[in-house]
Amino acid sequence: MLRFADPYFLILLAIIPLTVWRRVRTSAPALSLSSVSGAAQVSPSIILRLHNLLLPLIFYLSLVLMITALARPQWASRQAIIDTKGVNIVLAVDLSESMAALDFKRKGKVINRLEAAKYVIRNFISKRDGDRIGMVVFGTQAYTQFPLTRDYNAIASLLDGLQIGAAGKATAIGDAIGIALKRLEDIESRSNVIILLTDGVSNRGQIQPAAAADIARERQVKIYTVGIGEHGRAPFLVNDPVFGQRFIYQQVEIDETTLKKIAANTDGLYFRATNLKGLQKIYKTIDKLEKTGIKVKTFDQFKDLYLYSLLPALGLLGIWMLLKNTRFLTIP
Repeated sequence: MLRFADPYFLILLAIIPLTVWRRVRTSAPALSLSSVSGAAQVSPSIILRLHNLLLPLIFYLSLVLMITALARPQWASRQAIIDTKGVNIVLAVDLSESMAALDFKRKGKVINRLEAAKYVIRNFISKRDGDRIGMVVFGTQAYTQFPLTRDYNAIASLLDGLQIGAAGKATAIGDAIGIALKRLEDIESRSNVIILLTDGVSNRGQIQPAAAADIARERQVKIYTVGIGEHGRAPFLVNDPVFGQRFIYQQVEIDETTLKKIAANTDGLYFRATNLKGLQKIYKTIDKLEKTGIKVKTFDQFKDLYLYSLLPALGLLGIWMLLKNTRFLTIP
């Protein structure tokens, strides 16, 4: 951002048009003749034209640059310091085989539950500012996909690489909460939040979901649980060795009772999403509930630019004086 430290000097620029006008009005011939009819057909030489145009141009341009230098142009850059510990958020995402159910649509195209979750989570991350975000994925096992970080671009890149079945076929909700709690121990923050998204029933793992929720409550970690997908039968795309790719319908279920208890036990909330619009609304709601309240200190740094005007002005003035006293010397 460009600014002038002493802008009142710019008023002097108004003098230049007046000076030009007065010079044109008061210009007098070099010699007094009784008649100039004999010289009417004589065209002015190139040197004379340069004298009448170039010298005034150089002089007034140097004057404009000098006045600009007096006004002290400066380039201002705004710096910001974020004074906050932020919120630690761990996203726990189910990668079990049931997440391949094709019961979501985006822009008229059928997509599976994981693709819908990845799309919405990516938008959720892009709206956070100053918070640390980590991710735990789970199936039969649970593990850390990436630790708490503010590098949102890296998170988005790793999010794209999530694949169904990468953590096993089953669902270990309790282990996922346990790993997420471990990640939240690493860095101090204003508050700690787990957003757990699943479409199934906990049927694996060393830690029971209720026990994991009790530990979360003791550590004052809030858990938002999200049940994704329809009840009943859902379509899946399978590769049949005889008939090739085809759709089959399988029974799926969500243990809403357990998910509601986990959320209630930790002062969180339970949400249910059966379509992409509903899932987006859920994450927008959580985004509003878990705002950081960032304190930002801003200050400006200024770099003086007057030399970029003053040095050219002095150079042009030197050229003007040299020409005026040599090749373009004016004889009274």
